[in-house]
Amino acid sequence: MSDNAKLDVRGNTIELPVITGTEGEIALDISKLRAQAGIITLDNGFVNTGSCSSAVTFLNGEKGILRYRGYPIEQLAEQSNFSEVAYLLYNKELPNSDQSKKFYDDIAKHAALPGGVSNILDQFPATAHPMGVVSATVSALSCFYPEYLNPEATDEIKSRALPQLMAQIKIIMADFYRKTIGKDSIESNPSLGYSKDFLTMMFGGDVDEEVAKALDVLLILHADHEQNCSASTVRVVGSSHANIFASISAGIDALWGQLHGGANQAVLEMLEAIKNDGGDYKKFIDKAKDKNDPFRLMGFGHRVYKNFDPRAKIIKVACDTVLEKLNINDPLLDIAKGLEEVALKDEYFVQRNLYPNVDFYSGIIYKALGIPTNMFTAMFVLGRLPGWMSQWRELREDPAAKIARPRQIYVGENERNYVDLKKR
Repeated sequence: MSDNAKLDVRGNTIELPVITGTEGEIALDISKLRAQAGIITLDNGFVNTGSCSSAVTFLNGEKGILRYRGYPIEQLAEQSNFSEVAYLLYNKELPNSDQSKKFYDDIAKHAALPGGVSNILDQFPATAHPMGVVSATVSALSCFYPEYLNPEATDEIKSRALPQLMAQIKIIMADFYRKTIGKDSIESNPSLGYSKDFLTMMFGGDVDEEVAKALDVLLILHADHEQNCSASTVRVVGSSHANIFASISAGIDALWGQLHGGANQAVLEMLEAIKNDGGDYKKFIDKAKDKNDPFRLMGFGHRVYKNFDPRAKIIKVACDTVLEKLNINDPLLDIAKGLEEVALKDEYFVQRNLYPNVDFYSGIIYKALGIPTNMFTAMFVLGRLPGWMSQWRELREDPAAKIARPRQIYVGENERNYVDLKKR
């Protein structure tokens, strides 16, 4: 079989190399198409375009497969923890006991923010959206760590970057939340473990181990998801050799949108709307089926997964654990469970593979934990950071990487002469 494909364009035949990935994916290499033939491709949203070769995450939406560095997400969620998975993504291999301890010790070294960053955090109004606060504060970190500004970052700097940001973003989020409720911040205690420390900084008191484990699982499930909008943004910004804080801040901003990280917030807003309408979720199931009704059931189906989202199967168990442990009586959660039960059995949803996705269950967990709705997307940041950092590092260590510079098809006016309309 030939390793080239032939493209016939207006009488000209162009040969394109065929590339096969390790999981059998096939791609046409069009990197020299414009130089050879003066032709570009048009792919709105880049849904058919491979922007890079990556060894971080494998995703097969048709079969419901998600693997980090080759490890099935199901195994990592059951047997690993978030800091270990972060190490795996960033360093390509699972850590041994010494490496795991050192990595978490490196996180623990940054159990406080620089004083100047804390001062910046204090300037935001309590009504500010947490995503704006996290994005701006992460960007501001670049002013306090000039060693990160060198585009040729040393291995030591790159090794330090992930544990440092994992610690600091956790503190930024918890400290700002405490400010919004008018309470003093709680110092980080890394000895509790990553997720339990975060929940303690948020709410104080003694955090249940199983609840902390459920959050840890949720962070693992969010840790990376191939070349999604925010990961691609981190790569695009990083391709200009912008510093790591600027690159991650850009990823946070991309995640903010409702079509991306804001989806779990949209789920809770939908549940709130159903409650305010009287709580009859079956009415809204019927509305979702009506093609003439603009209502959309948030948290069901997925753009990539054409079967059940593998993360949703795992997170449903964590969700049930949290609800049982916290024994919360909340009408929104009752509506959510009702929607889930109907949708899993209703032929309309089953035939269209409109199963509850990870955003549906994550919103329920965050609500049960007491995390405010406008902070849900920031919780996504906490989980996705290792993936962004891994994508950034892979890009920066790829000798073939180029600055991102997409082309376009111009559809505007042809050349025309200037007319001074003021003289008319």
